Amino acid sequence: MIRTLTFGCLLGAALASPAAAMVGGAPEATGALGRALVTIVGSRGNFCSGTLIAPDLVLSAAHCVGPGADYKVVQYDAQRQPSLRDVARVAAHPEFDMGAILGHRASADVALLKLAAPLPGKAPLPIAAPEDPLAAGQDFTVAGIGVTRRGDGKSGGTARSATLTATGRPGRLQIRLTDPAATDGRAGLGACTGDSGGPALQAQNDRLVVVGVVSWSTGPGNTAGCGGLTGVTPLTLYRDWIARTAQSWGSALSR
Repeated sequence: MIRTLTFGCLLGAALASPAAAMVGGAPEATGALGRALVTIVGSRGNFCSGTLIAPDLVLSAAHCVGPGADYKVVQYDAQRQPSLRDVARVAAHPEFDMGAILGHRASADVALLKLAAPLPGKAPLPIAAPEDPLAAGQDFTVAGIGVTRRGDGKSGGTARSATLTATGRPGRLQIRLTDPAATDGRAGLGACTGDSGGPALQAQNDRLVVVGVVSWSTGPGNTAGCGGLTGVTPLTLYRDWIARTAQSWGSALSR
């Protein structure tokens, strides 16, 4: 996380000079993915990524929306000038365990943010479970608005995406992704600070769908940092909770 800042300072320090997101030189996210990604900022100084899954509903990571803070979503105008939009409600999955995520273990790291009003120029994406059978070597697209240089909040703010490959033994609880060109032996493409809460996506039935949430990252060889592994919480076990929460809040999920 970056240092504690007010909402106003976050806009100035972390978001006013957008650069690359996702370390390793990932390209800018465009099209449907670019229209669905949002930036979430907290009153305690953190910033995270999220995905619109309804006109007024954002999917993100539970560790991004801890208690005791207020949250806003950043909206950019045509000149890339940011403004803050209100969040009416926040819910983290009741089974989320922060300790597990800090240890790069599986947990229910999903959360929802209800917007006070839909965001102009944005459009939601549908959610689904990853296609079975899950296996090492499968490709996923991950996206976020995080930093390109670890520890430099000013290098975040532009939506970027990268294609990463599942490694190890992916399953319904956790998927670990790596840059196939680097294979965790050196720094490559991967999530970093600010990309937490961003989507992991697959193409299913000729459309892009959100199948997971970015939860953590490492440096190469399981060192501290970014550009090694990207940990994803798949939505397989959590779609029902998302659907029930959305319905109780009066939000219609994208289909």
